[in-house]
Amino acid sequence: MSTHKSRFTSTSDTKVGILGAGAIGQLLFHQLTATGCAPYFITRGGNTRQQTLTFTSIENNTSNLSAELFSSVSQSDTHDALAQVMRDTQVIIVCVKAYQVNEAINSILTRIPKDCHLLLLHNGMGPHLQIEKQLSTQGLSVGTTSQGALKLATWHIQQTGCGSSQLGHASGPQLPNRLKDLLLSAIPQSQWCEPVLPLLWQKLAINAAINPLTAIEQCRNGALADIRYRPIIEMIISELVEVAKLEGVELDKLVLTNRVYEVIKLTANNFSSMHQDVANKRQTEVGSINGYIVARARVHHLNCKTNEDLYNQITKIESQYPI
Repeated sequence: MSTHKSRFTSTSDTKVGILGAGAIGQLLFHQLTATGCAPYFITRGGNTRQQTLTFTSIENNTSNLSAELFSSVSQSDTHDALAQVMRDTQVIIVCVKAYQVNEAINSILTRIPKDCHLLLLHNGMGPHLQIEKQLSTQGLSVGTTSQGALKLATWHIQQTGCGSSQLGHASGPQLPNRLKDLLLSAIPQSQWCEPVLPLLWQKLAINAAINPLTAIEQCRNGALADIRYRPIIEMIISELVEVAKLEGVELDKLVLTNRVYEVIKLTANNFSSMHQDVANKRQTEVGSINGYIVARARVHHLNCKTNEDLYNQITKIESQYPI
């Protein structure tokens, strides 16, 4: 696997859009702004407006930034502020939930410049397969990050983890080096990796093992270190490794299993994102995690009973949420 390291010099002439203003989207806004870039948000809200963003670092230092928000809601051509700002946009970072990616990109698809590049940054896998079919001349990249951020209020986030990020090419034209350098300079501990899909499968294994089990058992990540969870964790990983191989990605089961248990130990006191979604009766990303493994298995006429059982258990929990 080759990697690309940053040699970026700060600039303000690169226009970057951030689709989705969740915790990670806001974290990236602060990180990009620190390089001299002036990113803007694309949201589902109303009219264009200014918004003050508050950022609290891991060291509990707080700072404020002003951000521009542009609505993706259809407007008349003469009043479509988003279309105007997107004309010169070179990169759009997509930071919505996996199940929101298609709808979010469809809402701006006709306004994306022909030479613009999209970067998908979400949990799980799958949306890139649909999105690459919808793009004509635009390039598509994908990534994974273990940076942590928590929303304290709508426009106030606290960074909770300084993890690494891996980004790489998915389809269409390659991202120009100067834009790679911008992203790698802005995002701490980030690398441009070719190929990137094996890394996404590795992250998928961690999510597939930890997320549904902690949501079903209503426990912290560390509880999964108990010996009674070992058989099911090993089956989750075994099925994933078999599917990945059929998809052209070779993974080492033992290395992957050790990595899953390493993450369980390192994040022992954390509640997984799926645990939090279930606890707050929100839709989960299980369809792009265990559901993705099952879907790709079916393409190859393979049965993944363990991942399918977990997927069904989580979707059953979701079906019982109050309307």
